[in-house]
Amino acid sequence: MPKKAKVMKPLNKPRKNLSPLQKSLMKAHKAHHSAKHMTQMRKDMKAGYCFEQSHKRAMKSVGK
Repeated sequence: MPKKAKVMKPLNKPRKNLSPLQKSLMKAHKAHHSAKHMTQMRKDMKAGYCFEQSHKRAMKSVGK
């Protein structure tokens, strides 16, 4: 029997803006990734995903 793919769910509640901590993490992260990747991460983090989750989702959908 094949394993089911684990569906990633947001850890936090959706929000309008990123927290100061999230903003500082994104600033450092920006040097290593494309604008598309960063936009996707920002969108996911506002939807409630944590930094690590949104990074994994962005890598899967957009790439570096």
